[in-house]
Amino acid sequence: MSASTAPPAASGKQGTISNPRLEPAVLGRFGRAGLPKRSMAKLAELVFGRRVHAALSERVRRRIEQQQAASEIIIGWIQACAVIFFAVVYAISPKAFPPVIRFAPVPWTLSIYAMFTAARIVLAYRGRLSRGFLTVSVVVDIGVLMITIWSFHLQYGAPPALYLKAPTLMYVFILIALRTLRFEPSYVLLAGGCAAVGWLALFIYAAAGLSGAAPTFTHNYVDYVTSYKILGGAEIDKILSILMVTAILALSLARARTLLVASVAEEFAVSDLSRFFAPEVAKQIRGSEAMVSHCSGCEAAILMTDLRGFTGLSGTVSAEELIALLAEYQSRLVPVIQHHGGSIDKYLGDGILASFGAVSPSPGYAADLCRALDELAATARAWYLERQQTGLPAPAVGMAGAVGNIVFGTVGHETRPEYTVIGEVVNLVAKLEKHTKTERVQALTTRESYARALEQGYRPVQAVEERLGRSIEGVAHTVDLIVLAQ
Repeated sequence: MSASTAPPAASGKQGTISNPRLEPAVLGRFGRAGLPKRSMAKLAELVFGRRVHAALSERVRRRIEQQQAASEIIIGWIQACAVIFFAVVYAISPKAFPPVIRFAPVPWTLSIYAMFTAARIVLAYRGRLSRGFLTVSVVVDIGVLMITIWSFHLQYGAPPALYLKAPTLMYVFILIALRTLRFEPSYVLLAGGCAAVGWLALFIYAAAGLSGAAPTFTHNYVDYVTSYKILGGAEIDKILSILMVTAILALSLARARTLLVASVAEEFAVSDLSRFFAPEVAKQIRGSEAMVSHCSGCEAAILMTDLRGFTGLSGTVSAEELIALLAEYQSRLVPVIQHHGGSIDKYLGDGILASFGAVSPSPGYAADLCRALDELAATARAWYLERQQTGLPAPAVGMAGAVGNIVFGTVGHETRPEYTVIGEVVNLVAKLEKHTKTERVQALTTRESYARALEQGYRPVQAVEERLGRSIEGVAHTVDLIVLAQ
């Protein structure tokens, strides 16, 4: 038999075989514990929450660090309040130890801890709390508490078994819980681990008779609570309780931190989304489970503005000046549109397309349109004069609006959808805006749209002019027009 066909070598245990070529593949799929990796991943996701796979951007990381820095300030002040509270309680409460006792550990530990807490608060406000200092801080918190508890038997002149019954141990859960404010499970685990190790050390100190006093053990709970006898099971219960509370808090914090990271990342994503969509659209996207619902056959108002002579101007100025002109133009007009409830649909080079009542239904969409046109006309005139006085290119702005049935929703490929309004009224408004040049006016609307605006409470800021039966290029029928601004 050749080497290539030789049977697998038998392992040391009967009935098992070993194949070095198969073992890595099997372990890769099932892991050392024999569970499939997919099952382990699902279990981890169930326990710790869905993992945020994308690498955190610098701004997300910075926001989380700001939250943690604020948490450290809160932690510092809570510790300061605790020091003041315990100092006041200690000062006014009757002492449980004889007055002849020379050593009183509580004032000393409170004083030392108060100085440490003050330094911690100062560093927190200055943003200079390093991870090393935070680690030391956690150890000091637990260490001061354990040393205080340990000193009780010296203070009262009793065997070390006395401090094993001290209710002061309960304060350790406050110190562990404080660590949750930072949203980092590692510090909770560190605090809980130090507390468990500290209490175990105190237990060993008392049980091993390291103080020179011979310990006495019991299995009777009554003897345990009424004497200096030691009940080992009770101390193990305390250690297990500390570890269990620590594990539960750390697990909760791990899940909460996952949500925190996702929330901060989503906050920035929403902010970015609002820069590319109208605020109303961004709000719908954020609040809906699927894409923004379509509005078919809804009546709304459409507005369009355009810079006059922009094409000719673009050939006479630099690209930087052209971009600056567009930015200034948009910065003047867009806030006016939004102030009157308009939603920016898109920027058409030197044009702006907006809608009223399409994204968010409005009972006064026509009135909002006409009010916006009035203020836009005044704003555009002021901008034109301002640029003329400074010697800069000063293009005029033409604008028009109308009401009609539209379709609002998503168009484009699923990988790059776009929210927009379409419909006959959109085409009509585009032609009306061009027709303002023919009529030599600044702002136009249709007679029907103007009547609807009046019904909805609109009152013109100046006298309007009717121009009836106008022929508009691209429109098959004549249109009755209203001039809102000359």
